[in-house]
Amino acid sequence: MADKTYIPAIGRRKNASAQVRLTPDTKMTIIVNDRPLDEYFTVEELRKVVRSPFSTVETKDQFNVSVIVRGGGISAQADAIRHGIARALEKYDEGLRGALKAAGYLKRDPRRKERKKPGLRKARKRPAWSKR
Repeated sequence: MADKTYIPAIGRRKNASAQVRLTPDTKMTIIVNDRPLDEYFTVEELRKVVRSPFSTVETKDQFNVSVIVRGGGISAQADAIRHGIARALEKYDEGLRGALKAAGYLKRDPRRKERKKPGLRKARKRPAWSKR
């Protein structure tokens, strides 16, 4: 790997973390965990989420994308990949930052699951109360 011809980036969402590599090429292929995108994400909406940074900045068919994603659920993984792709596109061309930032792709979503508190069944759910 002495020849570094790719653009690396990391995207995160909840507990999901995605390591993204963009390689300039003439046709776009997206590989997620050594599987094609259509095979990894069976829901069309999640595939749209992953491809959305490319459609926002009109850079379709210019990159091959290789992703290793771990942790979280399937939706959080798709959002983590989108975040990583947006960061890599920003590294590739600083002029794309405005469009990606306006779409909200460069901001890491800070929402996390709230922790369970003592005396409660879940984070906020309380046991049923009865006077007698």
